[in-house]
Amino acid sequence: MKPRKSIALVTGASSGIGKATAERLTLAGYTVYGTSRRAAQANQQPFAMLSLDVTSDESVDAAVGEVIRREGRIDLLVNNAGFGVAPAGAEESSLEQARAIFDTNFFGMVRMTRTVVPHMRRQGTGRIINIGSIFGFLPMPYMALYVATKHALEGYSESLDHELRTRGIRVSVIEPANTSTQFDANALEPDSQLEEYREIRAAMVKKMKELVEAGDKPGVVADAVLRAALATSPKLRYTAGGRARGLQFLRRFAPAGLVDAGIRRDLRLDAVPAGETS
Repeated sequence: MKPRKSIALVTGASSGIGKATAERLTLAGYTVYGTSRRAAQANQQPFAMLSLDVTSDESVDAAVGEVIRREGRIDLLVNNAGFGVAPAGAEESSLEQARAIFDTNFFGMVRMTRTVVPHMRRQGTGRIINIGSIFGFLPMPYMALYVATKHALEGYSESLDHELRTRGIRVSVIEPANTSTQFDANALEPDSQLEEYREIRAAMVKKMKELVEAGDKPGVVADAVLRAALATSPKLRYTAGGRARGLQFLRRFAPAGLVDAGIRRDLRLDAVPAGETS
C-alpha cells in the first residue's frame, strides 16, 4: 500500500506567500488545496484550488466540507488570507474599514480554525499555522489597524495552542518581515483622509513601497511554514528571514527606549512637517 499523503489547506493561495507556501508543501509531498475569493483556474498551479471567502461562514463551511468530502481529513491548516490598509493615520480609517480588516485578517482565521478543529480533534492530530508578521510584536506607526490584527493573531494562537496541545493539535505563528509581494498594491486606501496627514501619508507610502521591494521573497516564508509543519516538537513562533530574526532579537533584549527611539528615527517621525514650525 502507498503511504497516505498529508492533506493541507492553505487560504489566500492565488499569489504571494500563500501561493509559495502551497507550492512548497506540494513539493514536500502534501496533497494541497489552496483557496482564493476569485474562481480558480485549472492547470495554473500544481495544487487544487477552491473558491473561498473567509469572511463568510457559509463559504468557509463549504470549502472545508469539500476537502473533507474528497480526502476525509485535514492534517494542516495554513491561515494566510489577509489584506492591509495603505499607510495613513489611524483616525483616517472609519470604523467600517476597521471592522473589514479585522473580519478578514482575524475573524477569517477564527472562522477557518473553528471549522477545521473539530475534524482534527476526531483525527487526534493536526497542525494549524497562522501567518503573522513582525508587526505582531512590534509597532508600525501609520499602519495601526493592520498591526492590531497581527497582535490579535499572536494572542489567539498562543492561547489556542495551550488548549489544543493535549488533543494532538499544535498551533504555530510565522513572523516574516516585509516580503516582496503585491501586498502594498492590494492595500485599501484609508476612507477618511485628512489634510493634516497628507505629507506624512505620502512619505509613509513611499517608505513602505521601498521596504516591500527590498523584502524577502515569499519562498522564505514558505520555508518557515514547512519547518513548522514538519517539526516533531513545533515551536509557537517561527521568524522568517534574517531581518525578522534581528528585529525579534532587538525586541526581546534591547531596552524599550532604544527600540522606541530607533523606530522614530528610521521613520523620521519627529521631523517637522513642511509648512509648520517647531
